[in-house]
Amino acid sequence: MSAFSNVTVLHKANIYFDGKVTSRTVVFADGSKKTLGIMLPGEYEFNTDAKELMEIHSGELDVLLPQNSGWQAVKGGEAFEVPAKSKFKMQVKTVTDYCCSFLAE
Repeated sequence: MSAFSNVTVLHKANIYFDGKVTSRTVVFADGSKKTLGIMLPGEYEFNTDAKELMEIHSGELDVLLPQNSGWQAVKGGEAFEVPAKSKFKMQVKTVTDYCCSFLAE
């Protein structure tokens, strides 16, 4: 999907790691949420509340998911899921454009 219709975009940006990771929250009519953002090269660790689907539109990174013992390479056009109530790490190699969907279980 290249565009979202009938949504609300929150004005306030989500800013993490001294501005190296930023996103905007998109709220859909049914109350579901996604964030659209950019990550600059660096190493990051995130915590999740809900299950997440991370779609990488462009860029390259390695991700260490809680259920895996090794790093997984991810590039533009690929995606990965992160379990709820967990931590995951990313080593972002190039400027990365992403969409994170928060999934109901």
